[in-house]
Amino acid sequence: MSKVVSGISMSLDGFVAGPNVSREQQLGDGGLPLHQWLHQPDPRDIGLLDEMRAGLGSILMGRVSYRLAEGDGGWGEGGPAGPTPCFVLTHKAPALETVRAPSVFTFVTDGIRSAVAQAKAAAGGKAVAVHGASAAQQCLAAGLLDEIQIHLAPVLLGGGTRLFEHLGGQYRLERTKVIETPNATHLRFSVIR
Repeated sequence: MSKVVSGISMSLDGFVAGPNVSREQQLGDGGLPLHQWLHQPDPRDIGLLDEMRAGLGSILMGRVSYRLAEGDGGWGEGGPAGPTPCFVLTHKAPALETVRAPSVFTFVTDGIRSAVAQAKAAAGGKAVAVHGASAAQQCLAAGLLDEIQIHLAPVLLGGGTRLFEHLGGQYRLERTKVIETPNATHLRFSVIR
């Protein structure tokens, strides 16, 4: 059975992007250190990335995440992980002729439960990776998130987009893994239901 997993880089003060996020600056002002573990990886970072890639079946993201990187925003002809099926939560699907990779992206307009169900069906038993703060918050609030992976970067951003905001309740987590590297402390938690 596919797990629904949010994996995201975060600053020590709880931000997943700095202020002023744009297509040109997708991590906002000062946000580049959040992804140092991806761009200048330590061997332990590489091992974690390989594990994540091997377990990836599909991706679930919000419309903002899609819009930031669509077209010439950095993904080329595929999605964030190449030709992996991506499900985009949105209120209104774009015209198909405007979608750069229509074989990769499916736009879901009937809510988070439908999006997760479709992403699980496409994942073939592998993980559904949740991309972006809003999609992760929606999955958690709906009781659909199985795991949270935080890649905690040694930086304080002072503002921007928070991951743990608009949750609508309290949640218990069980820490299942910790990997420390010079670039980040990688934390994995199971969501306790």
